[in-house]
Amino acid sequence: MVTGVLPVALEEATKALPVFLHSGKEYVCLMQLHRDVPEEDIRTVLEEFTGEIYQKPPVRASVKRTVRKRMIYRISLLEIDDRRVLFKVACQAGTYIRKLCADIGEALGCGAHMRELRRTRTGPFTENIHSYTLQELQEAKRRLKEDGDEQMLRMIVRPVEEAFKHIPKIYIKDSAVDAVCHGAELAIPGIVKLETGIEPEEPVAIMTLKGEVVALGEAAMSTMKIMEAERGIAAKTRRVIMPPGTYQREWMKRNR
Repeated sequence: MVTGVLPVALEEATKALPVFLHSGKEYVCLMQLHRDVPEEDIRTVLEEFTGEIYQKPPVRASVKRTVRKRMIYRISLLEIDDRRVLFKVACQAGTYIRKLCADIGEALGCGAHMRELRRTRTGPFTENIHSYTLQELQEAKRRLKEDGDEQMLRMIVRPVEEAFKHIPKIYIKDSAVDAVCHGAELAIPGIVKLETGIEPEEPVAIMTLKGEVVALGEAAMSTMKIMEAERGIAAKTRRVIMPPGTYQREWMKRNR
C-alpha cells in the first residue's frame, strides 16, 4: 500500500508536471524481513545502500528493465519490531523502493519485501506543510461559495511557481518572454540574472523579472559558462508554461 504526497495540477498548471520527473523524493517505508536479523546487521547494510547504487527496475515497472544508477541521499532507521523494519529514505527520482527493499534483503541474506510505503516529500512539497485531504478541499470550496472566503482555498491551491522551487532559475528580459512562450531557445542576450547550480542537460526554470515561470528548460551551459559568454544558447525550451501573448511581442516588432 502506498500513500502520502501526490501533487495535483489544475488547468494550465498541468504543463508543469514534468518538473516532478526530476525532483527528489522522500519516503517512509515498512520493510518485512523474511527471517530474524540482528539490528546491528540491519544498520550496517542500510549504511551500505547510502550513496550511488545500481538498480534494475522490478518486473512490474513502467520503464525498461535495464540496470541504472540512482542516488540514495540518506537512509534513517526509525524502528524495528520483530521482522518489521521502519525506515526513512531520501532518494533520486526514479528510485524503486520495493526493489530497494528486495536488494537490502538480499544483502542481509534473509530476503525482504516492501510492506507499506508513504511518500513524505515530492520536490518542494512535503507532507507536513503541503498535504490536504479531500474533505479539507470540500470545506474550502464551501467557504468560498457560501461566505466568499477564499483564504483556505488559496492555502490549498498554490501558485504554479512553487513547483519550481527546487530547480535553478534563469531570469530573462521582458522583451524575451514572448519568444520563449512560442518555443524559442533562450539566448545569452535575453538573460538578466541567474542562480548558481546550473549544469548542462539539467532542468532549469526560465522566469520573468517578476518571478513568474515562463517555461521549463534544459540548460545548455553551466552557470559559469553563461556568465562568461556574450552570445550562444543558454537553455533549450522543453515545456512552455506561460501562455503566449502574456507579454508584449517585442521580437515580432523587430522582425518586421
